[in-house]
Amino acid sequence: MNVKASSGNVFADLGLGNPNELLVKAELARQINEIITTQDITQVEAAEILGVDQPKISALIKGKLSGFSTERLFRFLNALGCDVEIVVKAKPAERKHAQTKVCSL
Repeated sequence: MNVKASSGNVFADLGLGNPNELLVKAELARQINEIITTQDITQVEAAEILGVDQPKISALIKGKLSGFSTERLFRFLNALGCDVEIVVKAKPAERKHAQTKVCSL
């Protein structure tokens, strides 16, 4: 069996285009889903809060993110009562490449 260590980005490991963007969108969607679940909001209620129809919420929860931009996901988080803060900083010298990631507090 041939085993290869992950790069830390499953989308890059799979050879998909724009892997950093895909990883960010997936994490934003995970955060949105967590808020919806934690606040016990139905998909219909979430759709009303976010200004979309229920099938879009279903797609989001299932990880079908091709119809969602990062900016739209930011707006969804805002509508759910979350601030979104973007911080730009120098990468550590020991890391070869800079990265984009989503963190929660």
